Amino acid sequence: MTIAATAVPLSGSSDGALKYQSVGAFELEAGGFLPDVVLAYETWGRLNADASNAVLVEHALTGSTHVARGDSDEEGWWEHLVGPGATIDTDRYFVVSVNIVGGCYGSTGPSSSAPDGKPWGSRFPLVTLRDSTVAEARLADALGIRSWHTVVGGSMGGARALEWAVTFPDRVKRCAVISVGAYSTAEQIAFAQAQTLAIRQDPDFNGGDYYGQAAPEAGLALARRIAHITYRSAHEFDFRFGRNPQGAETPLDAARLDRRGRYQVESYLDHQGSKLVKRFDANSYIAITEALMSHDVTRGRGALEEALSVATAEFFIAAVNSDRLYFPEQSRELANALPGDVPVHVIEAPIGHDGFLTEIGQLGPQLRDAFFG
Repeated sequence: MTIAATAVPLSGSSDGALKYQSVGAFELEAGGFLPDVVLAYETWGRLNADASNAVLVEHALTGSTHVARGDSDEEGWWEHLVGPGATIDTDRYFVVSVNIVGGCYGSTGPSSSAPDGKPWGSRFPLVTLRDSTVAEARLADALGIRSWHTVVGGSMGGARALEWAVTFPDRVKRCAVISVGAYSTAEQIAFAQAQTLAIRQDPDFNGGDYYGQAAPEAGLALARRIAHITYRSAHEFDFRFGRNPQGAETPLDAARLDRRGRYQVESYLDHQGSKLVKRFDANSYIAITEALMSHDVTRGRGALEEALSVATAEFFIAAVNSDRLYFPEQSRELANALPGDVPVHVIEAPIGHDGFLTEIGQLGPQLRDAFFG
């Protein structure tokens, strides 16, 4: 169902409450068209008189706009970074987080109504990260924000932040890119393809037109399992689970394969898949994964150094030392290609890629000194 395209006034609105804004029709980079795009977003704090304190926080692949608790009861996913007195202090800064186009947390996506009143489903067009940046720029216009004090994100959110700094260099004063490189590599695209194929091959997928009937839950859960393996490190899996069986289940005591028990790590992945199925749409998972596959800041802009040369923002680059999805080498490549001397800050975390979420507090002092002092 398409959500009514109404803007919520900034004054008196609740921190951490979902708001909606129509940003109009879109001719998309890949040739598609959306007649009316609605963006869902949340805000915290208050915009100052000259709109110089606005900070954009970009969510990761299956993340939501709910960065911090605010006035709601629900804990946010970057509480250690955003909030009253935090590194990004909402008593000083006006923080905005936007659900990406194609998502399922309120922005226009495959489950939204097309002009004929039916869900877009299989007809939903390819939306790139560059497209999503243009949509967010229109939202910024509607909010009266000419330029961002800072744009920050991790993983896909970091890719979105980088695209902002290059697509609209005059609108980004500071840019924090965490746990992602300048483009999606062949290996990252390969992992992504396995995930989208898991969904597309689910018997209930119906070519993407499954709304009103059984959803492709098994395929979506399998996609999440594949993704989660890349989000955590081998050390994390060995330390937490080893080769231990799940409870009383016996993986090596079964006369038939279909009756064998599970290892603990299998049970863990099953749990991760089941959790996502309860909160996410399969078509949106495909749409956003395809957007991340499109990530390439050099596309149509020349070599990496040339593409980045237009950026005028101050940059903060960070990586997780144990990340095996977006290797720290990619962050170093990005930093080396940026104008000036840009260091790479390191999150020390054995957990793997998800360290950008669980251990973001490690970057608090550096981010505060660099951008929010």
